[in-house]
Amino acid sequence: MKVLLVNGSPREKGCTYTALTEIAQQLKQNDIDSEIYWMGLKTIRGCIACGACKKNPGKCVFDDDICNELINKMVEADGVVFGSPVYYASVRGEVCTLLDRVFYAAGSKFAGKPAAGIVSCRRGGSTASYDRFNKYFGISRMPIVSSQYWNGVHGNTPDEVKEDLEGLQIMRTLADEMAWLLKAIENTPRPEAEKPTPTNFIR
Repeated sequence: MKVLLVNGSPREKGCTYTALTEIAQQLKQNDIDSEIYWMGLKTIRGCIACGACKKNPGKCVFDDDICNELINKMVEADGVVFGSPVYYASVRGEVCTLLDRVFYAAGSKFAGKPAAGIVSCRRGGSTASYDRFNKYFGISRMPIVSSQYWNGVHGNTPDEVKEDLEGLQIMRTLADEMAWLLKAIENTPRPEAEKPTPTNFIR
């Protein structure tokens, strides 16, 4: 089994990476493979609501950034963890821009895959950012993996994050919970979903 760890920071080896590395090391202790995938610094398009992905499910019509590559990696993975720094009390904008497209185009392909979001901040905004991640998972029938506190680390540098002993413990507990859930559902059939019945508030 393998967990995809997505590093949404513009700094490849910064605070978010430090937190994800703690998860990767603990997953290894549970005999679970992982890959840290860095989003990089190239421009990421926003969704334009063109609807083309509904005609070709699982693929965004724009193929000039990492969106479709990430979709493919998520489909192949058994579980996913997204990490982001906190900017203005929220997940980094490019991360949300990417995930809007990823989940709109291919959210149905991720059902049943355990998922978690983790955030890194200097001081505040961690819980609002954590909540932002969970909305993607909740709408896609992905089991949300918990820990023993909200999934965040604090620090302004990787070395400061390493001093956040509680934060690192939260990352390790998250990895243990992810491993347990993956093994628990390995041979368990997923329940069938009811046909959606969308209801508008204004009729």
